[in-house]
Amino acid sequence: MVITTTPLRERMRQALRIRNVSPRTEYIYIHMVASFAAHFRRSPDRLGRPHIEQYLLFIRDVKKVSYCWYNQCVCALRFLYLHVLDRPKLVQRIPYGHRERHLPVVLSIDEIVAFLAAIRFLRDRVMLTVLYSAGIRLGEVCRLRVEDIDSSRMLLWIRQGKGHKDRFAPLSPVALDLLREWWLATHPKGLLFPNKNDASRPLSPATVQRAVKVAAREAGLTKRVSPHTLRHSFATHLVEQGSPVHAVGVMLGHAHGRTTEIYTHVTPAQVRSPLDQILPPKKKE
Repeated sequence: MVITTTPLRERMRQALRIRNVSPRTEYIYIHMVASFAAHFRRSPDRLGRPHIEQYLLFIRDVKKVSYCWYNQCVCALRFLYLHVLDRPKLVQRIPYGHRERHLPVVLSIDEIVAFLAAIRFLRDRVMLTVLYSAGIRLGEVCRLRVEDIDSSRMLLWIRQGKGHKDRFAPLSPVALDLLREWWLATHPKGLLFPNKNDASRPLSPATVQRAVKVAAREAGLTKRVSPHTLRHSFATHLVEQGSPVHAVGVMLGHAHGRTTEIYTHVTPAQVRSPLDQILPPKKKE
């Protein structure tokens, strides 16, 4: 959908920038509000509670959007009516969706090996190896710069990650070797993975997502794999290896420990079933 500029959208864009939200959040909020307005073909300042409820039911029951997409829409509408249109009483009547709890998809070590081995192109191999080996987010790998590689301390400097916070992530020797190979091949001067059409802009996240899908297909993986799957796998494998959950959370950049605790629920492979003690498995002949 092409988003046209209107005075109301400019006011919303200004309100978002004053609060120092990320460019991606700004784009998503503007896109959500534009879709809401296009649905009724009217400006949001002429729409009220019945329209909001009707639209939320539409995206939930007809479009069948995910929980995350639904609540992003709620956040965008709440922001619009609170900070732009100054209608706080209406905001209180816009409810968040109830979150469904699902365990993350995690690849086994063997699946990670097969996945990385299936990557054909050097750029994709470097990006996806860094994604898994450091456990960083999709946007974070796209924004990595040459100066963010600290090979003397074997760290990656993640600048302004989620929540506008800096942190360090581990730099694997294997990933470092690939990064050096990539540097020798391309000699990047700023961004490690610049946009093909504009070197001042980072690579599109959609490009990384496509690379993940291709590698998963080539590796014959049946699980639904995304860039975030590599992050989930990184965290789970660390917990399985005995790393403290708190330390894993710090590396992931989690603001709350309870966010990291989900990885303690996807590592039952280290716990033996009591049935194995009662009826030991038969030895293979």
